[in-house]
Amino acid sequence: MEDTNAIFQNCFYVGNTLNAILFGIELMLYVASTVVILRNEDPRNARSFRLFLYLSTGLLLMITIYVAVQAVFGQEMWVVHADYPGGSAAYLADHVAVWYQTLGSAASIVLNLMSDGLLLYRCYVVWEDWRPIVLPCLLYFGTAALGIMTCVFTGLPNSNFFLGRAAQVALAYSSVVIGLNVTLSLLICGRMLWHARAIERTLGRRVARKYTGAVALIVEAALPYTLFGIAYVVTLGVNSPVSILFLSIYVMFTCVSPQMLILRIVMGRGFTKSTATQTLPTVHITTSQADKHLDSEFTGSEGSCGSRFPDEELPVDLV
Repeated sequence: MEDTNAIFQNCFYVGNTLNAILFGIELMLYVASTVVILRNEDPRNARSFRLFLYLSTGLLLMITIYVAVQAVFGQEMWVVHADYPGGSAAYLADHVAVWYQTLGSAASIVLNLMSDGLLLYRCYVVWEDWRPIVLPCLLYFGTAALGIMTCVFTGLPNSNFFLGRAAQVALAYSSVVIGLNVTLSLLICGRMLWHARAIERTLGRRVARKYTGAVALIVEAALPYTLFGIAYVVTLGVNSPVSILFLSIYVMFTCVSPQMLILRIVMGRGFTKSTATQTLPTVHITTSQADKHLDSEFTGSEGSCGSRFPDEELPVDLV
């Protein structure tokens, strides 16, 4: 018979290690985004870039709290109280509702709300319509209510995030959050593929690939965030000890995926409302010297068709 506690403890340890690695990636993304934002000289982007900076800082703060809490709890369980009566399983059962674990849970819930808020905004930008986001908005408010309930139930004395009533509330919260993630990801991916098909008919596959490429879809739709969330909910639903590992990765991508999206936006590579029109080409109509001479007989000017352009190329924007 497999030792459930041993599997849980190993997954907790591996999860903490991955937390440290992904936290380093998050720091790099945050610094890169901040540098781009602070170097912005376009006053038209000043307000939106400032909001992105505030959001990035909030994401970093929440994930820092979560990573620190998980690291401290692991140290307390494996090092400081290595000789705890009953071993690591007993320590986990007796201290899983300690105050700083509740703080970590609250930080992850706030992190979810911030990340999902950004995805809602991006979904609205991609669709240019509020109607597709009606259902996601309802799910979003549902996650806020269930998130508060999760903090309350998991913070009660002798409660356990993975057992009893607290586990049921946590499963309900996680299911609604993942449902929201899946809905938003499908809406964003579907709309981007639709735009890509329209652009491909006009400009060809090479230009359309900008919106159907793996990087564009993964970043714009926050796919790692959604996929690891699905894995976490499935393992939590079947009461698998591996769920703690997927929880760690999921919470980290709750921060990393939005940060990648923010970096893509501030670098000018994100999907915008005017993306389709901005990709239309500029066509140059070239006039010959004979045409200029013929035109001058009717208009008395040197330019083609009475144009004020002295050059031989007249730019015509198709937008």
